[in-house]
Amino acid sequence: QVQLVESGGGLVQPGGSLRLSCVVTGATVDYHAIGWFRQAPGKEREAVACRAGDGTTHYANYMKGRFTMSTDNAKNTVYLQMDNLKPEDPAVYYCATDAILSSCRVTMASPGAMEYWGEGALVTVSS
Repeated sequence: QVQLVESGGGLVQPGGSLRLSCVVTGATVDYHAIGWFRQAPGKEREAVACRAGDGTTHYANYMKGRFTMSTDNAKNTVYLQMDNLKPEDPAVYYCATDAILSSCRVTMASPGAMEYWGEGALVTVSS
């Protein structure tokens, strides 16, 4: 059974940083597509970043270099380093992966294509 558990969310001031972690069990993080997604109140879930099975990482255009996704294969964990957080960034951030997809092309446009999801980590940006 594939399980994903996010941690690291919290309250941060505008311009601050947070690092989210996602521990994966039941699957390996370096073979299939795995990514970070977010959903703000009243908005649709959107892609933040996705690491494909070939090791390439894709970012949503609105990130503009502020977020960085990384992977620790030994710990079967993926991270999302978020810097220069802005008032438009608050959301529940989810980690997700799939048993079949190795490319991020579909999931960056359609997050629902991912099969396995964590419970999410709440990120709040406020002064």
